[in-house]
Amino acid sequence: MSGVIRVLVADDQAMMRAGFRMILEAQPDIEVVGEAGDGVEAVEIAARLAPDVVVMDVRMPRMDGVEATRRMPGRRVLILTTFDLDEYLIEGLRAGASGFLLKDAPSADLVNAVRVIAAGDALLAPTATRRLLDRVAAGLDGAPRTAPAALATLTERERDVLRLVAGGLSNAEIAAALVVSEATVKTHVSHMLAKLALRDRVQAVVMAYEAGLVRPSSMPDGS
Repeated sequence: MSGVIRVLVADDQAMMRAGFRMILEAQPDIEVVGEAGDGVEAVEIAARLAPDVVVMDVRMPRMDGVEATRRMPGRRVLILTTFDLDEYLIEGLRAGASGFLLKDAPSADLVNAVRVIAAGDALLAPTATRRLLDRVAAGLDGAPRTAPAALATLTERERDVLRLVAGGLSNAEIAAALVVSEATVKTHVSHMLAKLALRDRVQAVVMAYEAGLVRPSSMPDGS
């Protein structure tokens, strides 16, 4: 995307919101257009201001970040969480979040996450996030669901790309694994998402695990 990235910050702690605002607004390409103290406010303000990205705390009064995410379909949401809240992460991914980040992550990681999600990608590539994804994947329902019929429309190479995306690999890493260019990978990812009617890579990951196409034990180790 071009221009300034418009962000809504939702957190029940005023000091946390102020901290996030200070970090984000120090960047020339990011503007915090609103703040919300709980999930209900987040949904209302997001509908009114249409931010490019919502930075959403997972634990808030009245309505938590997962339910708020579920109530703003199509909105790009970055969920903030901690390692001991895997159940929230699982539901957050299913609710349509575009990524997740640890609340105590470095400021640079928050800025990068907002930019990545605003650009239409999903925050799955960093090594730390890949480890967290492994924990999330292990917590998904044990019995695989029926694979979507749309999977049959994928080419063999698109299925390979889907498996690698589900493993948390970036486009550059997928390109290296398949010995193709990053531009080719981007094309395959775009076609794969379109055929499966998925918004982004996070939704592809959830679908791949729930369909039984990929399991935690088959994920790359990130080394």
